[in-house]
Amino acid sequence: MELIGNQLAALLNRCAAVCDHCAAACLGEEDVEHLADCIRTDIACATVCRTTAQLLELGIGEQNVLLLCAEVCKLCADECGKHDHDHCRACAGICNECAVECGQSAVA
Repeated sequence: MELIGNQLAALLNRCAAVCDHCAAACLGEEDVEHLADCIRTDIACATVCRTTAQLLELGIGEQNVLLLCAEVCKLCADECGKHDHDHCRACAGICNECAVECGQSAVA
């Protein structure tokens, strides 16, 4: 199912919030050094998702922006998917969803 405009922006904002939560939760883990790439990727993904959502809300949904967002979301999903923490699994799930939706919207 392809999401459009405000629906996609809402999904992206939810993804950013989940990425923020994941990064914060990772910082509270015992082996935080092992999670450094996860934290960095979470922060990058949250930033790109928020920026993409803002651009969509302004009516600027250029293909390049959506493709970049899809790529960063996929990277974050892959990184979070390496970890067994509940917050990482939740993050991987929504990031995968965003990657698919942004990719589909870019080619629509």
